[in-house]
Amino acid sequence: MKLPKTTLILVVLALGLGGFVYFYEIQGATQRQEAKENQQKIFSFAEDDVQALTVKTAKLTLNLERNTQPNPKWLLKSPVSEPANDAIVSYLMDLLVKGKSDRTVPTPPNQLGEFGLDKPQATIDIKLKNQKNHQIILGKSNFNRSFIYAQVDPTTPNNGNINVLLVSTDFENAVNRELSEWKQPQTPVQLQPTPNTPQPTPTQSQ
Repeated sequence: MKLPKTTLILVVLALGLGGFVYFYEIQGATQRQEAKENQQKIFSFAEDDVQALTVKTAKLTLNLERNTQPNPKWLLKSPVSEPANDAIVSYLMDLLVKGKSDRTVPTPPNQLGEFGLDKPQATIDIKLKNQKNHQIILGKSNFNRSFIYAQVDPTTPNNGNINVLLVSTDFENAVNRELSEWKQPQTPVQLQPTPNTPQPTPTQSQ
């Protein structure tokens, strides 16, 4: 049975559309997701790549270095020199290594003040073991406090705009701490139980 020319054209178009949907929606989905994740990731280094951190806020500036011993993992070098609170540092490290940007806003340099980046609430300098350095500058929150404006490894692209990122407000919680919180918690002194003095066994009268 010979199909009309119009029907053949419709069949060819349907097959072509089906092939496009298959390759775009199914095979391309994984590649697009990977590309999206790579674009959103703030930094590409691993936690073990980091050798030192400098955290500067309005309250204080502190320097942290990775310990050569396994416990604790981190040491405070200034403004005091003592073991650091590994849980607090790990919380910040997790944000630096796994943190993602919701989106990027190209911004003229003279408008950085609108995002609080001219007088940032915090600056984090990261030194890697390979001697490379990275930096993230934290500005103010957006209108509904769902994100914080940030600038990463400040550079001025060829188009003259600076990329402003929207990052998690967890960064704000991670860095705005008192010095005492960055220190390793003191282990409470365990009181030793007083040994029981054996009591003499009363003698029975005969």
